[in-house]
Amino acid sequence: MSGQNTPIHPAFTSRDASSGVLPAGVYTIAFLAMLPLAALIYQASGDSQDVWPHLVSFVLPSSMATTLLLLVGVAAGTFVLGAGTAWLTSRYRFPFSGFFQWALVLPLATPTYVAAYTWVEFADYTGPVQQLVRDLGGYENSTQYWFPELRSTGGAIFLLSLVLFPYVYLPARLSFQSLGTSMLDVARVLGAGPVRLFLKVALPAARPAIAVGVILALMETLNDIGAVEYLGVRTLTFSVFDTWLNRSSLAGAAQLSLALLVFVGILVVLERRLRARQSFHEGRQSRQALEQIQLSGARAWLAAAACGLPITLGFAVPIAEMAGSIFRRPEQITHLALLNASANSLIVAVSTALLCVMAGFVLAQARRHAAGSAIRAATLASGFGYAIPGTILAIGVLTAMTGIDNQVSRIAYVLTGYKTGLVLSGSLAIVVFACSVRFLAVALGNIEAGYARISPNLASAARTLGRSNEQVVFQIELPLLFKTLSVAALLVIVETMKELSATMLLRPFNFDTLATFVYSHASRAMFEQAAFAALLIVLIGLVPVFLLTQVFITGQGVMPRQKKMRTDLVRSLNSKGTSGS
Repeated sequence: MSGQNTPIHPAFTSRDASSGVLPAGVYTIAFLAMLPLAALIYQASGDSQDVWPHLVSFVLPSSMATTLLLLVGVAAGTFVLGAGTAWLTSRYRFPFSGFFQWALVLPLATPTYVAAYTWVEFADYTGPVQQLVRDLGGYENSTQYWFPELRSTGGAIFLLSLVLFPYVYLPARLSFQSLGTSMLDVARVLGAGPVRLFLKVALPAARPAIAVGVILALMETLNDIGAVEYLGVRTLTFSVFDTWLNRSSLAGAAQLSLALLVFVGILVVLERRLRARQSFHEGRQSRQALEQIQLSGARAWLAAAACGLPITLGFAVPIAEMAGSIFRRPEQITHLALLNASANSLIVAVSTALLCVMAGFVLAQARRHAAGSAIRAATLASGFGYAIPGTILAIGVLTAMTGIDNQVSRIAYVLTGYKTGLVLSGSLAIVVFACSVRFLAVALGNIEAGYARISPNLASAARTLGRSNEQVVFQIELPLLFKTLSVAALLVIVETMKELSATMLLRPFNFDTLATFVYSHASRAMFEQAAFAALLIVLIGLVPVFLLTQVFITGQGVMPRQKKMRTDLVRSLNSKGTSGS
């Protein structure tokens, strides 16, 4: 009856989805993703062999204070650098401002541990900076002049802020651009100058977006182990690492991990609430484009210097230091150990990407076709691993896999009289599993975003043409999601290749990835011999930076229009024939 608003028959009914294999797959993925956290809690309840009283008295208070100081410093540093450069590039035109718009994302390609290794080489006593100071001042040794110490909490704040501020720059710039001209025009009419306009109008309007970026930077700070260990900063993450390896107390490390998870939980809750407020604020912004003001004279060059300095310090200096080391030791490029580490990194990264994309596709399918409170909760739990620092995740994964190995060995002994031993715990599978739990959220977020760009009416139309649920997935949704799935896999590969803490703690003996290869050389004061490996990591890290600039800065990679979707649907149906009719 044409007079009634009869809904189009959906591709998946809630009854079909809830009673099929899709929810079972979702709950299985959620169980595996939360298994390390459950194992961590179980491990924390074990005997810490009298280490816990020492940890409470001497380790926990100082490490918590250091962690808080580091978080406050990084929050301030990323806020100043990110929001300041975002306002300059979105509000003003000055020399090289077009270049700075996308180049300010480049420091994000430098992992925190690579920044620490390169900067210590660059600014150490034997490095070019202090050598220049001695030459200019005529000094003979370091006792005759003062130079800031990078191996300190202040040094860690400086370096982490330099490479993490793009987390704030990107959302802040988007928020500033969405302000429009009407709000700023009213403020100018009321007598607000440039500084007051920024402090009283732009910053409050962009506050939710900036806060989300700061929190993401703080979560990366909590995850870091390579930089803080190298710089001698005893954070909670480092204390967990130290208690596990140097004090040989896995239970004590698990108990410290729970204290660290309190910080993580607070940041996760804040991030979700602020992201909701960010969406509300952005929905209220004017659609009129923000007009840029042309700067001239000294102010123009000061703005250029303010934007160029973070790029130089956070990206150019590490690149230059690595290039110099490679020039001095070119033989490292073809070293067999480096080739093995590269191959190992690729194996782990590709395996992790395949698992994450498959699991992410199942979760996104369930969210789309079997929406319910249980499915939403399971999907949310599946992505929680990204918020857990790699060191903590490694403890949970090792505990879980060791428990599984022990149970399998007992059963095998009862049935066959032989013990299987630790099959999973000492294998490559445990590394891939840990990375999959950690980076599943990366794939899931991209796949869900891809699904959001596909109209539900496409699947409904295909169903009315006689396509089954499976044909809708394989003939319609997967072809439309191919680019999204490829980008998701690529991002997971990049993140896995950069991952240090979980890989370092769980890898089999004599198994190096690029990250652990760099770490092992730097820990023996031989970073120069691993400079090419570090450079490869940075170059790989440029891939998501390029994607971010395409979407957020240049405006490319925007959502396809419905007309394009309908065209894709017709082409897909025509190419597959009518076998499902």
